[in-house]
Amino acid sequence: MVRRKKKKKKRPAWGIPKGIVLLATPEGWRTSVLTDSGTLCGRLDVPVNTDPQDARAAAAVMVTELARDFHGTDVEVTWDPPREAWAWTAHVTLAADDQPPSPDAEG
Repeated sequence: MVRRKKKKKKRPAWGIPKGIVLLATPEGWRTSVLTDSGTLCGRLDVPVNTDPQDARAAAAVMVTELARDFHGTDVEVTWDPPREAWAWTAHVTLAADDQPPSPDAEG
């Protein structure tokens, strides 16, 4: 029998994360990571009964690792005050060390 050569799969070219939506559902914690090029949706790998503060921390770690692994950059996650008891949103920004120099900077 002839076997085909396995092709290496390319990683998707996701943009740098810009925001997070975290939802508590009866089935577990769901996330949507907003990027320049689209939205990545999935389940957060924590137990269903995880405290919301711990779920937010786990989502922030997931996004910072995503930015570091795929883009080689550090990001900071800032959570907004919740509007609903079961939903949270966050802004993701480049860490201060990774900010591009401003045009006004002397150099």
